[in-house]
Amino acid sequence: MRAAYSSARLSPVVAAALAGLALAGCMSTSDPAPPPSAAAGAGPTLSERPTNIRREQLIGRWGVASYRQDKDRARVTTIARSSCKQPYVIAAGPNNGVMMHAADDAQLYELKLKGGSDGKTYLGFEAPPGHLQDRVILSIAEREMVLRYIDPDADNRYGTMIYVRCA
Repeated sequence: MRAAYSSARLSPVVAAALAGLALAGCMSTSDPAPPPSAAAGAGPTLSERPTNIRREQLIGRWGVASYRQDKDRARVTTIARSSCKQPYVIAAGPNNGVMMHAADDAQLYELKLKGGSDGKTYLGFEAPPGHLQDRVILSIAEREMVLRYIDPDADNRYGTMIYVRCA
């Protein structure tokens, strides 16, 4: 009788977790591999090339903000700097990547730097560079980096992300 009670008690927890993932628009699992859409060829299939950006350049504590129009970049950089009170931490991943969040997902995943044949550097899951779930690194310097989501819907929601290294 006790086993039946325990099973019935776990069922709503599992259902709530699945509903939460569905509401968040996320279909990922704890496996950091991209969803089946990547295998189905979603997004450009750019051959991977070496990138001149090293993961160590991304690791650290960052203030983060976003903007939609280039005229707002300076103002938003100041806002990002002030968000260092609660920094976004990018850590080294166990397989030579970096630990970050995917769009619309509270779970950390290991993302990989990927050089595309188009000369751009992408950050994302194990998939061809320029995949729909990737971010393109628009610029990176010692104290600042700028990224944009490839997925037009995520890009529309989040805008161009600016990361300012915290002191």
